[in-house]
Amino acid sequence: MKIPLSGRLLACCEYIPQGSRVADIGCDHGYLGIYLLKNGIADKVLATDINEGPLQSALRNSEKYGVRDKMAFYLSNGVKNIPRDFDIMVCAGMGGDTMVSILSAAPWLQNTQYHLILQCQSKTPILRQYLWETGWYIREEQALKDGRFLYTVMDVIWQPGHSFTPGECYFPTTLKQNEHFSAYYQWVIGGLEKIVFYQKDQADPFKVQALEELRKKEHI
Repeated sequence: MKIPLSGRLLACCEYIPQGSRVADIGCDHGYLGIYLLKNGIADKVLATDINEGPLQSALRNSEKYGVRDKMAFYLSNGVKNIPRDFDIMVCAGMGGDTMVSILSAAPWLQNTQYHLILQCQSKTPILRQYLWETGWYIREEQALKDGRFLYTVMDVIWQPGHSFTPGECYFPTTLKQNEHFSAYYQWVIGGLEKIVFYQKDQADPFKVQALEELRKKEHI
């Protein structure tokens, strides 16, 4: 049986090393963990969700695809109620502010033991800024398209000491050049230009500086 995994989640899987113990935070239907196990990428998956309904759906799917014995299920807000014996934490399909909330509530994640794969649906600059300010390093990011919308997937490790600029919070230098690279740049700078134009003198200086930086990349 083919596992119905979206392009967003397949992109997350690309960053997960073989033999990993994975915590899928906000697992929804559980297909990401099931795919990782069926393809021999993960050895074990902790599937968590804040709601009982999706968690039960993920459990039923794990039985359907024959991986129930390799998955553990937890009703949890972020990583609050789960064991800490995992290597990779995946958060996909959430807003940047939600991810910041999850990470802020778990300072124990700030350790080289853990590796984060983050696929953000909105407020991505807020997430990037938080990561850099707290010692996380986005070592690679790639843009992808899902339907009409552009998103990114981030490969994040604990490596304090990196600096960043406002422009990098909107369009990072570690963004991988792929077929969506230029479209993502145009989407980001277009959004910033609208915000700065309509807010005029009241525009956030951080956004103004970011826009000035990105305009220098107009050859993209």
